Parts: sequence; structure tokens; C-alpha cells
Amino acid sequence: MSSLPALVARGIRTTATLSPTLAGGLALQAFFATGPRMPVRDWDATTHSEARHRRLAVRGIEVAGYEWGTGPRTVLVLHGWRGRASQFAPLVRELVFEGFRVVAFDAPAHGASKGRRTDVRDWVALAEELQAIHGPFTAIVGHSFGALAALAAARSSVPTPAVVAIAGGAGPYAFIDEFVREFRVDQTTADNMKARFRRRFGTEETTSGALSDAAQHPLPADTSLLVVHDRGDRRMPDADSLRLHAAHGARSRLLRTDDYGHTRVLSADATLDAVVAFVAGGLAGVDALGTTTGQAQPVTTDAVVRSAPVS
Repeated sequence: MSSLPALVARGIRTTATLSPTLAGGLALQAFFATGPRMPVRDWDATTHSEARHRRLAVRGIEVAGYEWGTGPRTVLVLHGWRGRASQFAPLVRELVFEGFRVVAFDAPAHGASKGRRTDVRDWVALAEELQAIHGPFTAIVGHSFGALAALAAARSSVPTPAVVAIAGGAGPYAFIDEFVREFRVDQTTADNMKARFRRRFGTEETTSGALSDAAQHPLPADTSLLVVHDRGDRRMPDADSLRLHAAHGARSRLLRTDDYGHTRVLSADATLDAVVAFVAGGLAGVDALGTTTGQAQPVTTDAVVRSAPVS
């Protein structure tokens, strides 16, 4: 943990000794912190600069939208928390080469967009706006928190035949639990934090709304799922992705990689191949690669695609 998050974590734990209620509020505020903003990486800059730009808006906030390609089929890609659309540059290039149009945005308080705060509802609202312009989508691809948004959108107002969840989780509590683990938040404070989250979004764990757990309340029956997760992901361990995959039975495929972690998995050749095959050919397309496993096989025998050792 870097110095600033470590300082915030100590502040939450110190406050918890005096008031778990106040500490829960501080923890939720830290959970929704969006800074610092990710810059465009050098190796993504060319693809980023080649995008056709569009100004979008959500809650009166001006948001940067992007479009690549001119194909008749459109794929929406959704970046994660503290991420930006340019992270998908390798996938964008692959999909455009295969004849797809790709659309994306930088969420409020992320990338080139304005704003100081945001939450998953903005991701869904912007997906709706892009659907009105370009939809219906052939697929929605989400990374990390963007995978949560993809699942939420596909189960509510942005129906699509295919969803790809990369390094994500089945529902919002998976992300809160990882925050609690990383910041070493005590159980009482964590419970208070979750109660505040439920009040903020007007949801309960048993409801079937867009922000509910997608393992308990799966995607529509005509929607297929591809789950991609690295075994060594330290930011978002893969347990919740395995649960998400299992909940969707025969209409889900799982690709587990090694040595890519949470972010590099986005540009791994195995990920790119599987996502393109899935988007272009559905479950049959990804099955033809022979690198994924279906629900019928035990998790212990899942195919693993290994990268070169991390230097």
C-alpha cells in the first residue's frame, strides 16, 4: 500500500476506536475516492489519439466519449475505478481489425472527463446514452469496477447478447470486501460502511435490482458471459469471478491466466484472443480456442494460460 492510502487506512482505524459509525463514513468516503487520475500510457497514446471524440453528459457533468472503427456491430468497453478508456487500446485495435465499432467513455472524475465524484450509476447512465446513439451493442466488455457496471447495465437498461467481465466481481460487496481487507478495517466499521452503502443506493442484499449480486441474480437467459481473471490478481482476487462463472452454468466460459495481475491481464494475448472470439462468435467462438473452461468442468481443472515471467 502506498503512503497516502496507508495514511488514510490508519486514520480510519484510529477513528474506529472512538466511533465505528464515524469510521464507517470515512471508509465509504475513501472507497469512493477517484484520485489520482490515470494518464494515457505511452503505448496506448496512438490508439487514444486516433479516436473520434464525443462529448457526453451525466448529471450535468461533461464526459469524454470515444469511438473507433466503422463496422456495423458495436462493442461498448467500460474501464474500472481510477482507470480510463485508453487502457483498452490493445483490445480496441483487435476489435477494429475484425470489423467492429468500439465505443467508450472516461467516467466522471476519471481520465479527460470533468467532475469530482462518481459511482456505478454514472457508468450505467452513460452506457444508456451510448446505446441510444450506437446500440444495440453486440457485447459489453468491462474491466474491474467496469465489469460490475457491465453486469448492472446488461441486467437493467442496456440489454446485450454478450458480457465480458475481466478482473471483476459479481456484485458491489466484493469490491467493498477487498477495500476492507486492504485497509484492514475492523468488522464493526465494515458493517457500518456497508449499511451506509445500502442506504446511499437504496438497495438491500436480497433485492434483484441492477446493483444486486449477479451470481444471486444472473444475467438474462439469452445473455452469454465470458469471465477472465488472473490467479495472481492481488487487487481483486478471483474468488468472486469464479462464483459469477458458476452461477451462469453452461452459458458462461472462464479464462484464468497466471502472472498478469489485475491490469496487465487487459492486454494479455490470451485475453485478447478470447474476448475477440467471444464477441465475434459467441460461446462457440471462444470454445474453438481451447483455452477456456465451461461450468461442467471442475474448477481445479480450469485451463491456465501462462505469461512470460514478470521482470
